[in-house]
Amino acid sequence: MKRGQIAFDIGNFFFKGLRMGSGQANVKAYNRELRDLIHAERAKPSFLVSHRLPLEKAPDAYKNFDERRRGWTKVILKPNG
Repeated sequence: MKRGQIAFDIGNFFFKGLRMGSGQANVKAYNRELRDLIHAERAKPSFLVSHRLPLEKAPDAYKNFDERRRGWTKVILKPNG
C-alpha cells in the first residue's frame, strides 16, 4: 500500500458484481467559497473533528488515526495547548 497499490481477489470482485470508481475533488475551485461560508457561519465543518489536542500529543494522535481506531476521524493539533 505504501507504493499506492493494493492486492485483492479480482475474481471475487467480479463474482460479487462490485463496481469501482475514482475521482478527485477540485479543491482549489471550492476552497475560497467554503472559507467564506465557514466565516459567515453558514457552514460548520467542526462535526468532522473528533479530537482537539496539544501538539505534544501528535505522535499518539497519528498512531490512533493510522490504526483506524474507532472515533478518530479528524484531529486538530494546537501548537500552544
